[in-house]
Amino acid sequence: MTIEERVQKAVANFKAGYNCSQSVAMAFADLYGISEEQMSWIAASFGGGIGRMRETCGAACGMFLLCGLETRPEGMTYPNNELKRLNYEAVQLLANRFKEENGSLLCRELLGLNKLRAEGKMPESMVGSTPEARTDEYYKKRPCVRMVECAARIYGKYLEEKHV
Repeated sequence: MTIEERVQKAVANFKAGYNCSQSVAMAFADLYGISEEQMSWIAASFGGGIGRMRETCGAACGMFLLCGLETRPEGMTYPNNELKRLNYEAVQLLANRFKEENGSLLCRELLGLNKLRAEGKMPESMVGSTPEARTDEYYKKRPCVRMVECAARIYGKYLEEKHV
């Protein structure tokens, strides 16, 4: 599958109702011998900026989760400080690329919630644990599809660079 096919798969996952983290991680699940269903459970907690707390963007978290699966040098297992270093180095590289493209890694900043909160215009639907219904209006006001697309493309390019 090409990078663009995986990007489109990630976007289709999101539009089908999966969260941002699941959408990205599921688009690459086959590379790691994990079913899409299993990956959806593994990545479930990271959507909405980790449990809808609006912290680190779930799409980026999906990318980082994949990075942990990718950073497996032959013969190395945990606990291992060199393996941790290699993983952290890769995550930081991916995080920097995501921040360069989007200006932040934080869900609340990507959604503009800091500004809305400061202006006293924070909608109730943007806080709490209840996800919003996926409507046309939802997709118009949210950059989430773009974040999913971006994270999937960054990860795909990372894999391409790594395996050249």
